[in-house]
Amino acid sequence: MTEQWLVAAYDPGVAFSIALTLKVMGFAVPLLFLLGVPLGYLLGRGRGKLVATLDVLVSLPLILPPMAVGFGLLLLLGRQGPLGAPLLRWFGVELVFSVPGLVLAAVTAGMPLMVRPVQAAVQGELSRLIELSAVLGKNGLTTFVRVVLPHCRRSIAAGLFLATGRALGEVGVSLLLGGDIIGRTNTVSLEIYNAVFSGDFPRAGVLALLLALVSVGLTVLLKKIGRE
Repeated sequence: MTEQWLVAAYDPGVAFSIALTLKVMGFAVPLLFLLGVPLGYLLGRGRGKLVATLDVLVSLPLILPPMAVGFGLLLLLGRQGPLGAPLLRWFGVELVFSVPGLVLAAVTAGMPLMVRPVQAAVQGELSRLIELSAVLGKNGLTTFVRVVLPHCRRSIAAGLFLATGRALGEVGVSLLLGGDIIGRTNTVSLEIYNAVFSGDFPRAGVLALLLALVSVGLTVLLKKIGRE
């Protein structure tokens, strides 16, 4: 059994799926931060029907089954889709069955967990600090950088860790957007699915153990932040 696990660990296919996952997360994590923090701030401070609609859309990846979310994005971004067709025709960009599609799947899956902690943080006593900053004559951007971000740093870090863990384990949306093409779009989570489906349990075990270790590491960091 140990020998089988060692063979699986050094398999080039395993190395490829790990490298691809790192590449995807290298794009997804910064996007989660750059999009999730302003979005959480907007949903926590904003009012109106547009904000309420946006709040519902952000929640959909948590409410709907991943396959349903992936299928909706596939219809939207496919070659004949209302967004996919113009992207392909005008810019030559095809998101479906590609690495950008995997990045989009990771961001979609993790975004609710990135947004909610930030949204909750800005609904507390931060309102008083923002009002005080406005009284002192600071503009919106200065207030956001110097008041909001420092005040919400723990919530931002917590959201980023949770979103990263969720994005790493994403299967449903990635399967439909990425296509699970061997040697091209098979991330670690999809490779676990492939290995189990083909009966290659040592391969699945190695990759599952890797994801488990990363998840434990993120959990430890999250608890450490909570104690600070």
